[in-house]
Amino acid sequence: MQFPRPTMIACNGIELEVFQAGQGGIPLVLCHGWPELAYSWRYQIEPLVNAGYHCIIPNQRGYGRSSKPDHAEAYDIFHLTNDQNALLDALGIEKAIYVGHDWGAIMLWQHALLNPSRVIAVANLSVPFRGREPTEPVAFWEKMLGPDFYLVHFNRQPNVAARSFESNPQRTLRNLYRTKHWLDSENRLADGFNIINAAEIDYKRGELILSEEDLKVFVDAFTEGGFVAPCNWYRNFTRNWELTADVEQKITQPTLMIYGDYDMVPQVDMSDKVADLEIHSLPCGHWIQQEEPEATNKILLEWLERKARPLC
Repeated sequence: MQFPRPTMIACNGIELEVFQAGQGGIPLVLCHGWPELAYSWRYQIEPLVNAGYHCIIPNQRGYGRSSKPDHAEAYDIFHLTNDQNALLDALGIEKAIYVGHDWGAIMLWQHALLNPSRVIAVANLSVPFRGREPTEPVAFWEKMLGPDFYLVHFNRQPNVAARSFESNPQRTLRNLYRTKHWLDSENRLADGFNIINAAEIDYKRGELILSEEDLKVFVDAFTEGGFVAPCNWYRNFTRNWELTADVEQKITQPTLMIYGDYDMVPQVDMSDKVADLEIHSLPCGHWIQQEEPEATNKILLEWLERKARPLC
């Protein structure tokens, strides 16, 4: 199936570039992470449509041709989750199944908490639900991992890394989109690798997970749209932590979690925070649905049939 053509949809005071396929089926929203695009879900669309799902795949706020507000606060968790509400409203949809990866997963955990009536079920890849951290997260990461840890660096030195990425999007993305290279054989960060320097050095660890044709799709999009807006999602960790202080940390919807065995994102025990949880792990790195598309699709479709479709 050819990747769908986009439409620009006005919602929540901005415009989102949205790709759709399988209209008339059960609504299912696919939410990408950083530094990704709706195109990251290209392997999932045809199997999902064939199974009767209406795939709704936005380039999220700050990505592709979607709006890129100037202020970092415009990317806090309420703006991001309200984008999802407004997108359903614009399409005349009451509620949907959601699938997320990386930052898409982080956002969807909160969407399930903040807007439970809009979320039928949640399937997330790579990033588990940790609940609200007991202390302010950026300061904690800085103490534990240092000032050059990318989550800290993006906050303490705003736009420095983003502008570096923009100096060479090709090298940045070629370095990031690789298999297993973030961890060594003992699951420690591989020698010399630092995300904030991704535009400066050719790491050459692991293998590129994208064809040159697919890589060009990402390079072209980030060459045009830049990295500042996508990195603004990270600059709201503290703000999000403050804004959600009174939110009960319990996911009640049926939930699927898929990990990559070689992902740098650690697995955590979610059993006390997620009421209906199913967990799978695949022999891949961080880019799960692109590295292991067939296995991802098999797990997702089987879970949807058992857990989500009966609720639709």
